[in-house]
Amino acid sequence: MKTTISKEKITMLTKKGMKELKKSISQLELDKHKMIQIIKELDKNLGRDERLSRIEKLSDLELIESELEEKRHILSCSRLLSNKRSQLRVALGSVVDLIDRHGKMFRFKIVESIEADPSDGRISTNSPIGKSLLGKTVADIVEWGSKDRINRLHLIRIN
Repeated sequence: MKTTISKEKITMLTKKGMKELKKSISQLELDKHKMIQIIKELDKNLGRDERLSRIEKLSDLELIESELEEKRHILSCSRLLSNKRSQLRVALGSVVDLIDRHGKMFRFKIVESIEADPSDGRISTNSPIGKSLLGKTVADIVEWGSKDRINRLHLIRIN
C-alpha cells in the first residue's frame, strides 16, 4: 500500500500581512453571521419578493463562505517571515532602497503575492520588479520592462 503525502505550499507572511489576513477572516466571519441572520428573517416572510431576496442572499452567503474557506486555508499554510535575513542579497522580506536616474528614492518591501500592495510599498516576488530584485546586491542596477521600455533603478540599500 502506497501512501502519498501532500505538500502544501507554505506562504511566508510579514507580521503586517498575517495581521491583515486574520482581520480579513474576522470580517468575513462577521459578514457570514449577518447574512445568516438576514436569511433567517427572510424565512419568516415567505412572500414572492422575499423568496427572490432569499435566493440572492444565499448566493451572497456562498461567496462569503468560499472566500472565508480560502483565507482560512491560506492562514493554515502560512508562517511568519523571520526578521533575520541576509542584508547582502535581496530576498523575500527584504526592504530595499532604490534610486532612479533623476535622484528620486523608492523603498519597497519584498513580500508574497497575497500581501502585495504597491501603494503601501509592498511588492510581490512575482511582479516584474520583484523578480528583478531577487538575488541582487547593493550597487546593482535593477532592470525590468519590455523591449520598448526598460525601467532601471540603482539598488543602494538592503535592510
